[in-house]
Amino acid sequence: MSWTAISPDLTRNDKSKQQSSGGPITKDNTSVEYYDTIFAVAESPMQKDLIWAGTDDGLVHLTRDGGKSWNNATPREMPEWSLVSLIEASPHDAAKAYLAVDTHKLDIYQPYIFRTNDFGKTWTKIVAGLPENTYVHAVREDPRRRGLLFAGTETGVFVSFDDGARWQPLQLNLPTTPIHDLRVKDDDLVVATHGRSFWILDNVTPLRQLDENVAKADVHLYQPAPAYRFRGPGFVIPGAERLAGLNPPTGAIVDYALKTATQDEITLEILDGQGKLVRKYTSRKMEEAEPPSEFPELHRPSDQLPTEAGLNRYVWDLRYAPPSKVPGAVYWGGRPVGPLAVPGTYQAKLAVAGKSYTAPLEIKADPRVQASRADLQKQFELAIQIRDRTSAALEAVNQIRALRAQLESLRKRLAANAQYKSIATAAEQLGKKMTSVEEALIQAKSKSSEDPLNYPIRLSEKLMALHSTVESADAAPTQQSYEVFQELSGKVEGQLAQWREIVSKDLATLNEMMRKENVPGLSVAPAAPTPAAATSPSAGASAPAQRALQ
Repeated sequence: MSWTAISPDLTRNDKSKQQSSGGPITKDNTSVEYYDTIFAVAESPMQKDLIWAGTDDGLVHLTRDGGKSWNNATPREMPEWSLVSLIEASPHDAAKAYLAVDTHKLDIYQPYIFRTNDFGKTWTKIVAGLPENTYVHAVREDPRRRGLLFAGTETGVFVSFDDGARWQPLQLNLPTTPIHDLRVKDDDLVVATHGRSFWILDNVTPLRQLDENVAKADVHLYQPAPAYRFRGPGFVIPGAERLAGLNPPTGAIVDYALKTATQDEITLEILDGQGKLVRKYTSRKMEEAEPPSEFPELHRPSDQLPTEAGLNRYVWDLRYAPPSKVPGAVYWGGRPVGPLAVPGTYQAKLAVAGKSYTAPLEIKADPRVQASRADLQKQFELAIQIRDRTSAALEAVNQIRALRAQLESLRKRLAANAQYKSIATAAEQLGKKMTSVEEALIQAKSKSSEDPLNYPIRLSEKLMALHSTVESADAAPTQQSYEVFQELSGKVEGQLAQWREIVSKDLATLNEMMRKENVPGLSVAPAAPTPAAATSPSAGASAPAQRALQ
């Protein structure tokens, strides 16, 4: 509502520099060429009433009493009439500050950054490693790691791990463009370019932990920053992602450094607070189990760990292991994904060349969500049961299809020999019984994403749709969800019982007939192991879940 001056004129107030530029024909009255302006102000986050001020005519002043008195703190080495582009008051030490100085209007294109440790009494020029022909617009100190500096220059971003003693590029995929300002926000580095948009370097946690020992190590697993369990956008209109910047990855970001690239397998395990396996990833290339996407331009993250020399990054999506998958299967209303992890303490365990490295990993609840941990635990427990039931159904489908391939091979071998007609007939009957079970568990006719509009979904897809409903919000499952699961689970068990009977009776009978004719028998591959963490961190279902499933 009102203002009070707290300083005298802190500029040179040179009247000759306060006139319109140009001549009588091309008079320029935009005032952009005027000097004698306070261009940068910074209040110390460490000490009340400590304020720095810098001008576009080469002066720096400091007050330590809220403006009652000011001291000239201009670096002696700073060229006269320099522009003090930005002042960074250290978030760690009240006596420390940094200056980004722009001299290109003086035809001096070399970089200038100054640091003081004594309230501006003395200054040190800190530009080693910066290109000689790029001037500086901004400098910032990381609010969490003392001496970790970021500089925005006319040609890009630079980083220093030793308080400015040495700088190195942090350009990555950033275009070569002026960086007029930058800021560390939580765990991200945000930069403002001149003409090339805003850019964000997601998660600077590795930079905060990088030191000489880490740089020399053959393998290093960085401690991940806390990850928040939150719900991002759902369906994205194809092509819309090209109209805006990319969002940061959703999940826990795990960074690890390899001195050299490796062709050997490396693994990453996520463990819960009790050391039980939650999820396991590998660097081996995995076969694609899903049909081609209807929207190939929409990127799905890979489950394959990178093994490049230098820094590697992998994002755990905060989900437990998914159910078994049927190659080429089309789903509707849900996908074969594992349950979301509940907030709590976990571990990341990296295995490289016979050695393992562990780091704590924390999942935090979305601070906007009011659901209790008990409610989220109930949700998790039902989701685990749905996943395991889905996995059992889909694993049976895989077994049926593998046995059918054997039956087809047998049919081709015996087709021309009437001696084996009884075997062929029995095999045909066995195939029909198997198909009946398969078609109850999965819609085999669906081959593309739109096919479920023509063919009704089956039990496994209904379970996945129920999973989507249960996890559609951070809340305990409804009683109806428990009841639907009980109904679907019972129907799945009925089909699995039929499948077990087919294997124990019909397949056994067929194999006996083939044995008598000296024809090699058929076999059913054992079911894949139950996905990791088939039980919740708190063993057993909650009382409401137990009551609902009785």
